[in-house]
Amino acid sequence: METIEKIMQAYGMMVNLTSEQNDAARQRLAVFLADKSEDNSNLTIEGLKFLRGDRATRVRRAKS
Repeated sequence: METIEKIMQAYGMMVNLTSEQNDAARQRLAVFLADKSEDNSNLTIEGLKFLRGDRATRVRRAKS
């Protein structure tokens, strides 16, 4: 699936993975996306959110 390749490429730029970790993440992602029927952009975003998990994201402060 083209979307999985796109997600894994982006995720690979965020996180250093061994080949085993990469394969495991790809398999988990394939299972997660199997029943989704959204467009590629939304699938990419959802896939990246899924792989990132519960990590806290930075919140930008308003300019004062």
